[in-house]
Amino acid sequence: MSRDRISGFAVRAAACAAVLVLLSTTAGSQEAPRGAAFAPRFGVVDVYVESDEPLAAWQFELEERAGRMQVVGIEGGEAAAYEEPPYYDREAVQAGRADRIIVASFSTRPPAALPSGRTRIATVHVRLTGAAPPDYDLNLVAAGAPDGRPIDAEISLETRNGR
Repeated sequence: MSRDRISGFAVRAAACAAVLVLLSTTAGSQEAPRGAAFAPRFGVVDVYVESDEPLAAWQFELEERAGRMQVVGIEGGEAAAYEEPPYYDREAVQAGRADRIIVASFSTRPPAALPSGRTRIATVHVRLTGAAPPDYDLNLVAAGAPDGRPIDAEISLETRNGR
């Protein structure tokens, strides 16, 4: 190969490399805002049960309808009867497999020491993905009185931003 051919090849290679760098920089700057919009974020779901009777036991199921939620932790509620964390699949949460969760608790306290009215029974900490706001599906599976019979109760949630 002649010296002119080698230097011509080197110039073309350098030009191609410069174009590739320019294209990758441009593509990267266009994708950064899109990626930032989908950055995972954390949220808090406070779960409430309202009943006219003392609440001795409860169970609920929570999921995000589009599957954009991962449960990362669960805290107990505000009433002394439910201040300890409720029962749930801790292994699934720790392994990052909890995209829906079933949570339950009970108390053997006397009826006078159990909450009635509206009370926060649990706080669920979640990791959310996607740009859309979460669309939670919360179902009260069971609510029970101190004597074990089912009671009428309503379940609701309030959300907050996480850290």
